[in-house]
Amino acid sequence: MPVYLDLLILLNFIVDLLLLVATNRLSGHPNGVGRAALGALLGGVYGGACVIPGLRFLAGTFWRVVFLGLIGMVAFGFRRYAMRRCVVFVLLSMALGGVAVGLEGGGASTLILSAGAVCAMCLLGFRGKLGKQYVPVEIRSKGVTVRFMALLDTGNALVDPISGKQVLVVSSRVFTQLTGLGKEILEDPAKVMGELEGGRLIPFHAVGRSGGLLAAKRYEEVRIGGRCGSCLVAFAPNEVGRGQPYEALTGGVI
Repeated sequence: MPVYLDLLILLNFIVDLLLLVATNRLSGHPNGVGRAALGALLGGVYGGACVIPGLRFLAGTFWRVVFLGLIGMVAFGFRRYAMRRCVVFVLLSMALGGVAVGLEGGGASTLILSAGAVCAMCLLGFRGKLGKQYVPVEIRSKGVTVRFMALLDTGNALVDPISGKQVLVVSSRVFTQLTGLGKEILEDPAKVMGELEGGRLIPFHAVGRSGGLLAAKRYEEVRIGGRCGSCLVAFAPNEVGRGQPYEALTGGVI
């Protein structure tokens, strides 16, 4: 039976894209379709290479696992915390391979439908509830735009004492990008008031600390996930989520 290389590449691209999007959601991350498409493109090329004479050894188990890992790194990044998603992607791919063996004879349509079912289950069923959930955040102020990830923390009880609404807590790195001030000033929140236009202080309590004050400022153009609006942003004097893929804590403030 003839093998059409372009169709084989397209098939692998579609299946890998569905699995990469499913992995993001299962791990609590935004879908990230752009980077997932780059990883899926590598997967499509790899799938096509496996049928080329002289490269068929790439279809072996060892090379299959190697390329699945490479696809994951392209889609998720090279940082330590991204490796967890690579592992999830490899496991989902192997599970789908088992389904394909069990449905032998179903053809390309069956494989795509199976991958689509896995993706739909993760998107509509789990919705990131198996672990931590992250949301993209964007803050705009005076021509400066800062983008970062926030951990959706339903236990975040920090609220604005005036309005009673929840507060977005960001790391010192985000503070320096938004304000141009050095992060060392956050060690003494009262000093921030003399440097930050519109700044204010809000009380907070944390595990291991009886309480304290955080410098904060209200920003009118804040996007958290798909929601936009005004938000009070508090500045932590240290890094939030050190070594993790997030730099802020949000309980759904908008």
